[in-house]
Amino acid sequence: MRLKTPSVIGELFAGIVIGPSLFGWIEPVEALKLLAEIGIILLLFEVGLGTDIKRLIKSGQKSTFIALTGFITPLVLGFSASYWIFDLSWFISLFIGGTLTATSIGITVRVLSDINFHQSKEGQIVLGAAVLDDVLGVILLALLYEFSIGGGINWLNAGKVFLFITTFFVVAPLLAKFLSVFIKHYNKVSEIPGLIPTTMVSLVLFFAWLAHAVGAPELLGGFAAGIALSRRFFLPLGVNLHADESFSKSIEQQMHPIIKLFTPIFFVFVGLSINLREINWYSSDIWAFSIVIFIAAVVGKIFGALLLRENLSSRLMIGMSMIPRGEVGLIFAEIGHHSGIFNNEIHAGMVIVIIFTTIIPPFVMKWFHRKYSHQLTA
Repeated sequence: MRLKTPSVIGELFAGIVIGPSLFGWIEPVEALKLLAEIGIILLLFEVGLGTDIKRLIKSGQKSTFIALTGFITPLVLGFSASYWIFDLSWFISLFIGGTLTATSIGITVRVLSDINFHQSKEGQIVLGAAVLDDVLGVILLALLYEFSIGGGINWLNAGKVFLFITTFFVVAPLLAKFLSVFIKHYNKVSEIPGLIPTTMVSLVLFFAWLAHAVGAPELLGGFAAGIALSRRFFLPLGVNLHADESFSKSIEQQMHPIIKLFTPIFFVFVGLSINLREINWYSSDIWAFSIVIFIAAVVGKIFGALLLRENLSSRLMIGMSMIPRGEVGLIFAEIGHHSGIFNNEIHAGMVIVIIFTTIIPPFVMKWFHRKYSHQLTA
């Protein structure tokens, strides 16, 4: 944080330093893997808490266009580069393209807030696009997860998973909202300390199990629970179920320390899982792969923004804001690695791409805002 880079980068490097890559003090054992998986679930719960579907609707067609182009273009570019240039299989190429679709809404929001730009027109477009990008990314992750455990692409199973996910996204938030009413009631009458964080963790883990039971990744359950308990939760079609602002805020405040305790374990575990000693750094292949995929990752996110009817500075700012991959990209890469889809070299190359697409954009965005703020919306 002193270097003004996202803390996720420091956590990742900590795992590399204490793991097999450098000192070898700690191995990625099963106990740490379990804690890391809990960290992923709680991380997506936090993302769900911060998801504002109303913002997406209000931001209109531009946000939707940016989200869709920023999702499809990196997927196509990443797949094409992997398959045609590096001669990888269809399945591996698809997973690489899928990893490039991610956008870290947490990092993007943090940078926009730091430069006091999140309430601008461009900022609203970016935030709306990032919300939809998150939803599309989680759905794609669920499909790729199904492909990975099934040993290949099966469109019949993919259709079933998509149906299950759609049903889960409709039913799970309603169920979580219903259960939160009881939690709220017992929190008022109970004298047991820590009732909210205890029951919330149990609820999130229950929904993670439920997601796994329908064939989706466990982290999808955390995401659905977070959406339902968000202060910005609403039901479509005119159904009225008001969110209790104070209760939702209390959940966020009391869950924050627990989330911050577990989520760094995941990123440290990612670093532990990387063994840089097993990679032939003198090989030009890994560097060529990293550079080409990095270009695909950057171009894929900026391309859609350049097609907007805005001035060039606004389009570039919107495009740069969508580049950071951060924790979301690492989740994709880690699932690909542990599923055996990515070998050590491809995994390392993807982590290199994610690191650079996470570190560089915040600095460029801050510099760009200082230099061209007069051309951007106030």
